Amino acid sequence: MVDQQLIRFTLDRARVKPEPMGSVQLVDWPEPVVRVQTLSENGLATIPAHYIKPHADRPSLSAGLDGAASIPVVDLEDSDGGGAAAVAEACREWGFFQVVNHGVDRGLVERAVEVWRAFFRLPLEEKQAYANSPATYEGYGSRLGVDKGAILDWGDYFFLHLLPEKLKSPEKWPAMPTHCRQTVQEYGDELLKLCKRLMKLLSISSGLDVDRLPEAFGGDDVGATLRVNYYPKCPQPELALGLSAHSDPGGITVLLADDAVKGLQVRKGDRWVTVQPVPGAFIVNVGDQIQILTNAIYKSVEHRVVVNAEKERLSLAFFYNPKSDMAMGPVAELVTADRPAMYPAMTFDEYRLFIRSKGPKGKSQVKSHQKYDSLRPIMQPPCVRA
Repeated sequence: MVDQQLIRFTLDRARVKPEPMGSVQLVDWPEPVVRVQTLSENGLATIPAHYIKPHADRPSLSAGLDGAASIPVVDLEDSDGGGAAAVAEACREWGFFQVVNHGVDRGLVERAVEVWRAFFRLPLEEKQAYANSPATYEGYGSRLGVDKGAILDWGDYFFLHLLPEKLKSPEKWPAMPTHCRQTVQEYGDELLKLCKRLMKLLSISSGLDVDRLPEAFGGDDVGATLRVNYYPKCPQPELALGLSAHSDPGGITVLLADDAVKGLQVRKGDRWVTVQPVPGAFIVNVGDQIQILTNAIYKSVEHRVVVNAEKERLSLAFFYNPKSDMAMGPVAELVTADRPAMYPAMTFDEYRLFIRSKGPKGKSQVKSHQKYDSLRPIMQPPCVRA
């Protein structure tokens, strides 16, 4: 069941509609929504106070730019069969990696980027027709979380459900620009194929049978969503974030980054590393559900987005999630006497209510879900042991 403290928080801080069996439905934003793109295009010299992050959370705009550290690159056409070992090492060391030779048509990728750039160039009143609410987040949005008076992120977005089909809202899929709906569906279909390949690699790399993690996710009955992030120019990027530090609550995320404008930062130990996107690559990271399923052999990693004073930035994040009403806990093969199950079973529907109500909050959710603070050192997955 959903945590009762979280339910009380949601009822107190947002306008919500109680639902049966202790669940809640978020109904509306606690304050009028202001589009960040509008603020940016109005030529502000300073940003409003509710976008200024606390000193401890403000970005280091030069983090990782010396090239001393970089997330790994995995070639999915590795003829030597080293893909699983490379994925295992990347997941243990970073929780992030870039994939090349991934099989997604470059022309389709370019069309997807262009239709979304064109959408965000539309007049505000046309975009407002797709304005979202916290009930499903689907549509045109500018905030995460329903905490009144929260410090907000400097960015707008468009969020869509692709799977399961019953959650798709055709009226929320933009009719303009021309071919947007068709392009988004084609892009989603190709990313779904890529995620299925990646899940098999994650399964093998963690020492499991090739289909074990895909089956634990629900087989073909999975969830998939797309979040298109638009980060306008910011006059004071040293004070703001495009997206606050968080780990992704779902399974895996496949990000198409803007390789001309850097912005994604990944936590590595006690510092932030700016990701250098490889042209034509996708950036992949594991989410909280993979951490739970692998009993923390693989861990989700905090990441955030910095903004730019001179250039806007666009990225497409594809989220591949488990069947939402199926209880998710560590798979039996990765639970031992020395390493008992670290997480109780919980459905993804219950789990993601946290971020939908509170917004991005580091790794506080998965940590609060953990049974044990520390265990013996994590074993290496069998397939990559020396």
